[in-house]
Amino acid sequence: MIKGFKDFLMRGNVVDLAVAVVIATAFGKVIEAFVTVIMDIVGKVFTTPNFSSWAPGGVHIGTFITVLISFIIVAAAVYFMVVVPMNKLAERRRAGVEPEPEAPSEEVILLTDIRDALRVR
Repeated sequence: MIKGFKDFLMRGNVVDLAVAVVIATAFGKVIEAFVTVIMDIVGKVFTTPNFSSWAPGGVHIGTFITVLISFIIVAAAVYFMVVVPMNKLAERRRAGVEPEPEAPSEEVILLTDIRDALRVR
């Protein structure tokens, strides 16, 4: 029974899922901070970043507006920070174009020359 549980845990998809949950949690915190920054900017324009108490004509739609603005910010952040880069990467892979490797630094070139000189000796 323990061996079966160990095999279950060590399967690739379970480990991948665990990693995805950890990364998603960390990314969620980044997005929450980003939403806070944007809502502060919205607050500067409308004098308050929280519309929850806003009730024009007695209809309490402020909470809905606050959550809607937060959702739009989160959706935009996910789209521009995850979806667009992943689509560009997938497009490059489909086209067979890989990014060119960086040119070696001067130190690497110098060390390569020294190595080649030592080989000649």
